[in-house]
Amino acid sequence: MPLRIVQLGSPRIDGEGVRIGAVRRPPRGVPKAQFALQNWYDVWYPNLAPSAETVKQAQQASSPRAWEAFGKKYRSEMATPEQRHTLALLARLSHDAYFSVGCYCEDATRCHRSILRDLLTEAGAQWA
Repeated sequence: MPLRIVQLGSPRIDGEGVRIGAVRRPPRGVPKAQFALQNWYDVWYPNLAPSAETVKQAQQASSPRAWEAFGKKYRSEMATPEQRHTLALLARLSHDAYFSVGCYCEDATRCHRSILRDLLTEAGAQWA
């Protein structure tokens, strides 16, 4: 049963399952009742998002070295016991359930979800 990484707000794929929003803030100007209906997410889980300070670092990363520094900082945030438990839980669930995790960024290679994918892989996740 696979896990997917998606861009929030994009059309859903058949069998995608529950969408988890791994973002710091909900979509602007969208009523809560519309989050799932507009393909943003079904469940908001900001614990998977970088801290506000680290998000700013990512937004300002204009070189590969700066992006690497962001990745290192985000990985550090995700290395706490609480976050490791979350990653282990999601990785295990990926063996038995369909679900997706996503962020708003258009370019997945310049988004924390690319690093989150690596972290989930390291935790043993199964992918679509």
